[in-house]
Formats: sequence, structure tokens, C-alpha cells
Amino acid sequence: MYIDSHCHINFPDLADKLPEVFNLMASNQVSHALCISVELEKFPEIRALAEAHDNVYASVGVHPDHEDCTEPTVETLVALADHPKVVAIGETGLDYFRLTGDLEWQRARFRTHIRAARATGKPLVIHTRSAAEDTLRIMREERAGEAGGVMHCFTESLAVAEAAIEQGFHISFSGIVTFKNATSLRDVAAAIPLDRMLIETDSPYLAPVPHRGKTNQPGFVKHVAEEIARVRGITAEAVGAATTENFFRLFSAAAR
Repeated sequence: MYIDSHCHINFPDLADKLPEVFNLMASNQVSHALCISVELEKFPEIRALAEAHDNVYASVGVHPDHEDCTEPTVETLVALADHPKVVAIGETGLDYFRLTGDLEWQRARFRTHIRAARATGKPLVIHTRSAAEDTLRIMREERAGEAGGVMHCFTESLAVAEAAIEQGFHISFSGIVTFKNATSLRDVAAAIPLDRMLIETDSPYLAPVPHRGKTNQPGFVKHVAEEIARVRGITAEAVGAATTENFFRLFSAAAR
């Protein structure tokens, strides 16, 4: 069995065809999916999806590059996380690739999420792009390791992965690991401890080979596991079993 630890099935590309999404999950042995919040305005629809489906969980948070949206407070995040199907805080973090200029507001937002995660005891889902040094620094300064979490859609170096693992975090690989030019990322996937690994789709984006260019969906996470298995010299079933166990250990509020 496999778990998609990060998807956006509430986005329009997938929300209009949920029966197809769930059917493909079942046929590809994908048992559960974590639907990730990117802004508070859309959080109610994510929570409703989780309430309606036993195998869907939710997070609450505001993406680091969303500017024109409600700014979260620690109190708001803590209150919204007080729900049995909300198992994580995020996605949060830093993104210096899409935005430029004075991004102190982004760093402040990241600190808010870390403080909410520590207050709730629920782990963080962290997005970092072109900002690894500041991301790791703020994680240390705010004691993010007390909450734990995952570096989602990981594309950084082995050194960054090891620094995050040292703080108690997991590393999640998406369909990018199957891309032809992702040699260095495959090296990271081969090197890190299996008990610190998760798999994800980040759907509807980043469909893995052999579906690259199509709308991604949680059922395709099996292909991520297959590629990781290939580079580690183990079976896809072993990757699935380990990452499933890791998921439920990390997101301890999720019922199996």
C-alpha cells in the first residue's frame, strides 16, 4: 500500500472528478491522501473533503508565496487545527524563487506556523525553494524540531536533507524524482534513511514519468515509490510499507 502525503485534490483540476481520483487510488493501492491547505479562504473545502472521506486527511496553513490572502495568526491556526481530521500545519516555509524584494513578511509567516505547530503538537509541512539556508535557520531558531514535520517535494542537496533530518524532519519525494534530469535528487533518495522518507504527488502538479505532462493525481504516487525502489535496490512494496509506517508515525493524529 502507498500513501500520498501531499496533494491538492480540492484544486479545480481534480475537484471536478473526485470519483475518478478515488478509483485510481484504489486500483493503484493508494490507501490514503493528505490534502494540503495553501490559504485560509479555501480551508473549509479541504476540511469538508476530509470529513466526507475516511481516507483523506487535511492540513491548515498558508503557502509562503500567497500574498493576497488572509494572514494567519498562531491563534487562528491553533483553533482550525483542533479537528480530528486536521493532522498537520502548513504548507508553510520560504520561497525566494517566485518572489523577490523584502520578504521579511514571508519569514514572519513561517515563524507563525512553527509556533502553531509547537502549540498544537501537530507536525509541519514545509515548502522551501531557493531558500534552504534561511529555512533551516528559522527552523532552528523557532525549535521546529519540537513539532517535527516533513520537507515536502524535496529538491535540495543531500546536505540540506541531512540538516533537516538532524532537526527531526522527514524528507518527501514527488514525481520530480522520476524526471530524466533529476540525477542528483535520485542520489539523495538513495542515501537518506528509509525511516525518514515520505512520498507524494503534489497533485495536480508534477506528474511522474510515465504520466509527465498530464494532470497529476494521488493514484500516481506509486510511480514515485517505484523509482525510489529502483535507485535503492529494493522493491516498491518495501518503499510503500516503510513510507506508510512513517506517515502514521509522523502524522500521529491520523487514524489508520
